Amino acid sequence: MSGGRVRGLAAAATAAALLALGCAGLAPGPGEAPPDPALPARARVEGVPFFPQREDQCGPAALAMVLAWGGLAVDPETLRPWVYTESLRGSLQPALTAAARRAGRIAVPLAGREALEREIAAGHPVIVLQNLGLEWVPLWHYAVVIGYDRERDELFLHSGTEADRRVAGELFRRSWRRAGDWGLVVLPPGRLPATAGEAAMLEALAALERAGRPEAALSGYRALLARFPQSLPALLGLGNSAFAAGDLPLAEGALLQAVRLHPEAAVAFNNLAHVRIACGRPEAALPAARRAVALGGPHRAVFLRTLAEALAALPQAPETAAEDSEKIVDEPQCN
Repeated sequence: MSGGRVRGLAAAATAAALLALGCAGLAPGPGEAPPDPALPARARVEGVPFFPQREDQCGPAALAMVLAWGGLAVDPETLRPWVYTESLRGSLQPALTAAARRAGRIAVPLAGREALEREIAAGHPVIVLQNLGLEWVPLWHYAVVIGYDRERDELFLHSGTEADRRVAGELFRRSWRRAGDWGLVVLPPGRLPATAGEAAMLEALAALERAGRPEAALSGYRALLARFPQSLPALLGLGNSAFAAGDLPLAEGALLQAVRLHPEAAVAFNNLAHVRIACGRPEAALPAARRAVALGGPHRAVFLRTLAEALAALPQAPETAAEDSEKIVDEPQCN
């Protein structure tokens, strides 16, 4: 959509943190929570490919493993220009996250033992950052956790040049804690992390849109709505990504659902009007545009532009447009 569209996704607040460089301290993470008794005593993610890392290349190797597990034909050399900083001789966490989204994948950070084990139990491998050195002499390293065994207190990692490496639980947790307990779940867009809440998922899906991957975002919003069916930001996001992907009927359907469930959401009425203008139905757009203006809010200037666009697109002169037809057309108009 043009300037008349309003993104309905609130910007997620991000906490500024020190960035650790993989394969080259951070303060220890919060106190470790006890294991969740509802999770299985042991779990493994099968079929995670292994790419041995070259010197300083644990970031590209770790990302390649989870992307290949998710069905993409990639290797560390392909990903190296996306994530590796030559001057730093390593990869930063935001670079891995951004590269995963650029590849059309949902990427959501996690922290803590319970979240890690929940993802593994759900069948999702997890990239982790470790400090294999000391807090004052750090040695950063990325690995991929593919399993755990509580009875033996062990984890299974694809790490360095060794696939399916057994690591003592306490040793792993110390090295992970020294790196801030940072992990990253990377999944195909129709599959949601087990641990991510609505806000984290909305941020990840909005990032997919910004990365120019509306089809992937669309699949993610559909999956998110299956978990949170009344989420206004998810309905707006589905409408936005469907519009960007050229699917006007789907965009209209999402926004119709948004105005039904959230009749005070001016943004939803505005975006519905904009979609209907785009599919050649300005007469059906006009009541929605007027409702958005009447509801007002911080984006009222945008709503007024959408209303002007609807009036200008009418086949009759704007001054003769009927003012008495204010009922929102509830049936789909974009075919």
